[in-house]
Amino acid sequence: MLIGAAAVAAGLSAAAPRWSSARPPSDGPWAVELFTSQGCSSCPPADAYLGRLSMRPDIVALAFHVDYWDYMGWRDPFASRETTERQRAYARVLKQRYVYTPEMVVDGIGHDTGRDKAPIEALLAKAQSRSPTRATPELSRPSGSPLTVRLDAFPLDGRAADVTLAVYDRRHTTPVKSGENQGRMIENFNTVRQLELIDHWDGAAKSWTIAADRIGATQGVAVLVQWTDHGAVIGCNKLEPAYSG
Repeated sequence: MLIGAAAVAAGLSAAAPRWSSARPPSDGPWAVELFTSQGCSSCPPADAYLGRLSMRPDIVALAFHVDYWDYMGWRDPFASRETTERQRAYARVLKQRYVYTPEMVVDGIGHDTGRDKAPIEALLAKAQSRSPTRATPELSRPSGSPLTVRLDAFPLDGRAADVTLAVYDRRHTTPVKSGENQGRMIENFNTVRQLELIDHWDGAAKSWTIAADRIGATQGVAVLVQWTDHGAVIGCNKLEPAYSG
């Protein structure tokens, strides 16, 4: 289930900032968002590629499961209307004629299927050239403690950016019993289970605290900083445990 911005208020509060050294601007990370479905026979290669990308320290890899293939005979247990709407918002901003799966959106600036490596690497290179200086959030969470998100001051030139939290499961293996992938074991990586708008940010130094009970012990968290209304990503980061099992 994904939770909207209104629901986050009870578990999130502004905190006094504490500053740390800025990351080197060329380090990234860079965001890759995969829109996928267990009911889509074309998706497993892109799912596997996202799994490989998820192991890279310079990539924030997130999988969003859409619900519009559920009618094909298999109901994706991780799909939701909210993730479908996120994909549709990107389609509008990126001037796509339609939505499709698999689709990887790279840093909010371009898209490809994710079934082949070369187009995604080209989009990553483009993202790095467009955004060499990043508003990279600092994430910290001592064991069992709340998550702290910190952003140093960043020149937004009068514009606003959305700061969004994604909480995700690191890995799932699902036996698919019907639909296009009937009989297959589908592996999914970094499956987003909660997506929350933390704040509309004006570029001033700021920090936020996310209650510890909002994040499972084995879940990963990512924070995306992007121009308001699904614009280009200008910074992101992740914090996650190692695989269990």
